[in-house]
Amino acid sequence: MTSATAAGGPPTPAAPKSRKSVTGTRKSVAVLFLLPALVLLGALVVYPIGYSLIRSFYNQSGSGFAGFDNYEALFTDDGIRTALKNNIIWVVFAPTVATALGLIFAVLTERVRWGTAFKLVVFMPMAISMLAAGIIFRLVYDQDPDKGFANAVWVGIHDTFAESSAFPKAHPGRESPLVAQSGGFVTKEPVRTGEAVTLPMVGVAPDQMPDGAKAAAAPQADPGKITGTTWQDFTRGKGVGKLGGVDASEFGYPGMKIEAVRDGKVVASTEAAADGTFTLPASADGAQLRLPASNFKEPYNGLDWLGPSLVTPAIIGSYVWMWAGFAMVLIAAGLAGIPRELLEAARVDGATEWQVFRRVTVPLLAPVLAVVAVTLMINVLKIFDLVFIIAPGSSQDDANVLALELYRKGFSEDQPGVASAISVFLLLLVIPVMWFNIRRLRREVRR
Repeated sequence: MTSATAAGGPPTPAAPKSRKSVTGTRKSVAVLFLLPALVLLGALVVYPIGYSLIRSFYNQSGSGFAGFDNYEALFTDDGIRTALKNNIIWVVFAPTVATALGLIFAVLTERVRWGTAFKLVVFMPMAISMLAAGIIFRLVYDQDPDKGFANAVWVGIHDTFAESSAFPKAHPGRESPLVAQSGGFVTKEPVRTGEAVTLPMVGVAPDQMPDGAKAAAAPQADPGKITGTTWQDFTRGKGVGKLGGVDASEFGYPGMKIEAVRDGKVVASTEAAADGTFTLPASADGAQLRLPASNFKEPYNGLDWLGPSLVTPAIIGSYVWMWAGFAMVLIAAGLAGIPRELLEAARVDGATEWQVFRRVTVPLLAPVLAVVAVTLMINVLKIFDLVFIIAPGSSQDDANVLALELYRKGFSEDQPGVASAISVFLLLLVIPVMWFNIRRLRREVRR
């Protein structure tokens, strides 16, 4: 741009304007404002990444160049291979399940009045730290049904359909007429009609006796039948009571199953009454009495949630419990932005609710679902806290993930070179996911 002089002489160039950024701010001022953030970014992000990359090519002491030996260990070390396999399981299942649950919760609670309260409850675990959640689920998955909620529920369901034994520790005492057979016990000699049989047992603590147990009663002979008593042949105190005899302070075994077996076949069976007495018909004459193994099986103790085979799915379950609320809130926000006219038009055209959900709602929510899934995928690639806290030492190797293996190699096993290689490998795994997310965001902006 030029300007003319007062005397009409040749135009002189105007003074140049100071260069400004797109927002109208001088670039020097913008740089000054960004400098503290850039310094922090360099110190906390760029430098650690660069140092880890360099350190991954050095040996354990850091004094010698190791080349690609540390990266070779990523595919030859059994612990790292297990961690890589588990990370693949995490990336495939954890984001998928959490996103699917979030979608279901968001859609189902959209039309109910108490939907907001439900969403609040589902989202509440997000306020809990990973450390606290790990401690909570370590207790939830405790093997003892009296402590672990998961096994308490599982055992309760199991015992509803399969009766458990009340006498798992019972066994014959000294001078008993019973001998062991196939997990149960059988009389040494056949029994005869009109005979009163005594089947004394020991091994059940008094406080573990069934609630319906009553004082044992001595058997009364019946000429046309076989009668008997099975009871806890033990009395507290020194020298009190008679071995093999029914005493007043001893309890019968209520519900104990007794079978009469002849030539390998059961010819009669019965159960003991509350006082331990039982009666068999004359058809049992000449048979041996058997207390089957079902009387003495150990009570069902639930699943070994934190054992080698279930520990990874169990920890993924705790992760889904925490992050399903996050997915639900984001999807619910996307659901609120869907034009209702499209949904109503589909219903008017005769579409069922399932067809509306599958062919209208889900396609319109695809961008939101992608955001949730990608965010969770990045999150699970660096999962550490839950695995470290929930998995016990006996199965931590089976639940191992790359972030945990990085910690173990770097601090427990003093292999910083291998640990740095794992960190670089994790970064390489995250980059494609981040690149996909950035491309998706740019496509959204162009629209």
